[in-house]
Amino acid sequence: MDITIKIGSNVLTNTDGTLHVERMKSLAAQIAKLHEEGNRIILVSSGAMAAGRSILKGYEQMDAVSQRQLLSSVGQVKLIDTWKQIFDAHNINIGQLLATKNDFGSREHYLNMKNCVQSLWENKVLPIVNENDTVSVTALMFTDNDELSGLMASMMDCQKLFILSNINGIYNGNPQDPQAKVITEIQAGKSVAEYVQTTKSSFGRGGMVTKCRTAEKTAGYGIHVYIANGTSENVITRLATEDPEFPRTHFQPGEHSPAIKKWIAYSEGFTKANVVINEGAVNALNDHKKAASLLVAGVVRFEGGEFKTGDLLTIVNEKGEKIGVGKSNYDRDKAMKAIEAIRELGLKGGIKPLIHYDYLCVF
Repeated sequence: MDITIKIGSNVLTNTDGTLHVERMKSLAAQIAKLHEEGNRIILVSSGAMAAGRSILKGYEQMDAVSQRQLLSSVGQVKLIDTWKQIFDAHNINIGQLLATKNDFGSREHYLNMKNCVQSLWENKVLPIVNENDTVSVTALMFTDNDELSGLMASMMDCQKLFILSNINGIYNGNPQDPQAKVITEIQAGKSVAEYVQTTKSSFGRGGMVTKCRTAEKTAGYGIHVYIANGTSENVITRLATEDPEFPRTHFQPGEHSPAIKKWIAYSEGFTKANVVINEGAVNALNDHKKAASLLVAGVVRFEGGEFKTGDLLTIVNEKGEKIGVGKSNYDRDKAMKAIEAIRELGLKGGIKPLIHYDYLCVF
């Protein structure tokens, strides 16, 4: 089984920001057991900036971007060195991957990263992944490592994703309320946004909002997603064995999707232009009873810059609401000529879709 495990900063650090080495050892021992049983694991580890704060002093007067670069640069060395020492005790070699959002923006970079992870797995090496905070600023930044973990799980077609935080899961109310209970099962396609608290962690950028977004999106493409308390005893083992008594929120998977559709689904930040479509096209794309491509006849107009064949386009309705993302069969000039041929000459036969179903992701 292939499993991505994301461990948040609040799990890996003490309240003063120093690394919680004993907890890291416990989590590593559980990962090592899965590794020895033949499971292939990706560890997405937060904690670099928190580790940097525990080492450096006097950085508080720096601007936010410089602080982030300084702390992550120093802290990542401490973090990966600690993981190496811990996994050495289990005779497991680790490999470090530092990613920016841009690494997932082009199909070429995406496949290069996928091949790297595959090579590590084939050689029994445990990939440890973190955002490259030293260069990730503004548009290059992930929402947080929750988003990165969803991308990694989808990219490698994992069966499961564990998101470990300092809370037991998604509650049906305020977690501080004694009457609130953990929602143990969430059906595919169901949103729990009404229950999610907006509080963020002490050392990370994320919160339950981003965890839920990642969980819903990742589960929607056929992966079991679990949100659980990483400070709980044997959390990874109990999730892996699906212990029914263990408190966690399980996002049930939707229909399994091909890898190319997963990449497109996570690439909406890298589209080149918007394609505005009419109501008929919107209805056709939203009809889940049949596979529908986006036909040229459904295009109202294009918005934004130039695009080439193979570029990604954001699909929106005439109100500006996002419908999906897809890979264009045309460059902009040829697309406009195809639209003119339909409108002015009434041609329909022999004109290929603007976006074929196989390269289309509808939200």
